Amino acid sequence: MPELPEVETTIRILKQTQPQILKAGFVDIWTDFPGTVKKPVKFNRFKKEILAKKIKRIWRRGKNIIFELSDDYSLLIHQKLTGHLLYGEWDKKDRANSYIHLKFFLDNNEILALSDLRKFAKVELWKTEELLNSKEFQELGPDPLDKKFTFKKYKNLLINKKIKIKQILMDQKVIAGIGNIYSDEILWRARVHPFRQVNKLTEKELKDIYKNIKSVLVKAVKLGGESFSDYRNPAGKKGFFDEERKVYRREGEKCPNCGVKIKRLKMGGRSAHFCPFCQK
Repeated sequence: MPELPEVETTIRILKQTQPQILKAGFVDIWTDFPGTVKKPVKFNRFKKEILAKKIKRIWRRGKNIIFELSDDYSLLIHQKLTGHLLYGEWDKKDRANSYIHLKFFLDNNEILALSDLRKFAKVELWKTEELLNSKEFQELGPDPLDKKFTFKKYKNLLINKKIKIKQILMDQKVIAGIGNIYSDEILWRARVHPFRQVNKLTEKELKDIYKNIKSVLVKAVKLGGESFSDYRNPAGKKGFFDEERKVYRREGEKCPNCGVKIKRLKMGGRSAHFCPFCQK
């Protein structure tokens, strides 16, 4: 599932390598699955309200991509499990890019498309002020790449929590943007077992996790995210974090640090991958 690094990669490519998307206006929309649009519920109303709106800014909140539009509207796209945005020309030979269910036609003669194998992605059109004040946005935790996300602030979020560390790293109300992939990678590098109770962690362990939250996410963004599954960037290309992936989906393989086989255990409806020797 696209997490913070994949969402940040998408936004950076749209803004930096496709600057013509800014100030572009919507002239038409196509879909073969209207259910992708959650707000307004009626697709025809969504289409009517977004046409002629222009893109003013593109930014991220957690795993949400927000296109700030003219007339005080915002288009929110959450890619969910298998979704990714494509812009302009993309490699249609790539299987992951072939599940196009929504296309936005822009007045710069380009297309912004949503490819989504499982059809779990959501698209919503909001009045900007209502979006920023919505319960969903207000409940999101701080962004781990924000300069204001200090160790002190991070520690205060975790203090006395009687919950497994992997679960809290993935809790979007605590820290926004981290999911299954990067929580496993962060904890392996910090040498902390994913099932450890947060309130039992030492000061050093808390610091090691904090440092690796920052370093892993920064590196993942630099490498363009993780594409071992469906994620592709707006140009239709893969990210390269797979070369850095140490434990996630590597059950039965040797730990790069000690050689002991990586294990996988269920944690609720998710999986935790870890080294039983290195992570205590």
